[in-house]
Amino acid sequence: MADFDARERLLHQLQAHALVIGEVVLTSGATAQYLIDAKRAILLRPGFDALAELVAAQAREWGATAVGGMTMGADPIACAALAGGADVKAFFVRKEAKQHGLSRRIEGPLLEATDRCMLVEDVVTTGGSTLRALEAILDEGHEVCGVLAICDRLAGGAEKIREAAQVPYVALTTIDEIYPERPDR
Repeated sequence: MADFDARERLLHQLQAHALVIGEVVLTSGATAQYLIDAKRAILLRPGFDALAELVAAQAREWGATAVGGMTMGADPIACAALAGGADVKAFFVRKEAKQHGLSRRIEGPLLEATDRCMLVEDVVTTGGSTLRALEAILDEGHEVCGVLAICDRLAGGAEKIREAAQVPYVALTTIDEIYPERPDR
């Protein structure tokens, strides 16, 4: 029941704060008539609290010991897992390794060979960002136990992620729930 309540609260926050109607260019380069800017909802206390419950519960269910993904989209979600009480490490994947400091591509506490990584993403459209994070984690020899997205735009990304990762994929919400009256439905 708690998960249902948290999901409903998150959905309400996404509908109220994350839906942007108007022509935009998506990360994939495609043009769309609306955007889900999940950070507008999850970086407010009510959205963050609901997300923290949901992400921490999923991390526990999958036995994750680390939560993260491509920086910026994954950053607040990984932190929400910690805030929700999950006993995990938070990590962020850069597009490429830094050229200074420790020259790392995966930031945060060092991941160990025994860590079970749960990849997280704010919005999945084509799945490209999640696939880049998956590649980085696998290239460094780490296991991925599942992929969680806040919103799935139902544009084929979920299928690509499932095929590439060969692990469970869960979307907390879909575009059908957030914007059911959208013109391209």
